[in-house]
Amino acid sequence: MFLTHLHHDHVCDFPLFVITGWMWDRADAPVVIGPPGTAHFCRHLFEDGAFKADFEARSHYPRRKANVVAMRPKVIECRPGLAYEDEHAKIRCDWVEHIPREITQCFGLRLEAEGKVLAFSGDTAPCEAMVTLAQGADLLIHECTFPESFIEHRKKTGVGIFAHTSPTELGRIASRAGVKRLVPTHFGHFDCASPLIKRVAEHHFPVEQMGPQLMDEVVRDIRKHYGGPLQLAADLLRIDL
Repeated sequence: MFLTHLHHDHVCDFPLFVITGWMWDRADAPVVIGPPGTAHFCRHLFEDGAFKADFEARSHYPRRKANVVAMRPKVIECRPGLAYEDEHAKIRCDWVEHIPREITQCFGLRLEAEGKVLAFSGDTAPCEAMVTLAQGADLLIHECTFPESFIEHRKKTGVGIFAHTSPTELGRIASRAGVKRLVPTHFGHFDCASPLIKRVAEHHFPVEQMGPQLMDEVVRDIRKHYGGPLQLAADLLRIDL
């Protein structure tokens, strides 16, 4: 698996994935590719970290002893260029522009496997690296966290980070890269009508504008520059290439 950066909303399911694989008889160590700091992150999760009690409670069972390697990820800390290659797949990555690199490096990636190409952005403002990584891709999955108006609101108010890609900018990237299919993702709850979410968001968003109608606005703005196949991401979405 590839961790594009170490923000909690991009890694919080990672320990569940590893521990569940162990409990479901995974026979080998998972390969984890991520930015510098990934090894430190993994060391503080499992046997001697946050899930130490869980590990100790289960590891004395013979079946869990037999595949304990599944709880010891093989970590590859990447840098721009070729991050991974075997007989099945090749992964190239490059820095993208999300937060200062001295805090954590953030990567986008290009995965080539079985004659297909998938590009994935992680979190990023518009950048040339993603145009290059996505060049001619069969599928580009790219963040589109806020609609145009919400990004402008965050810039003006100084609330939170605004280093994300707007729908209009995403359309430009997909068009320049010549991707065959685009899936925008990482929507920042702006489409939510829940009173609870709106209460939490009132210091971050213009909550009076929140609602599902904004997804139509997102599509319209992407379509200003990109005319190819387009599908909005959703939880548990499966995409076959």
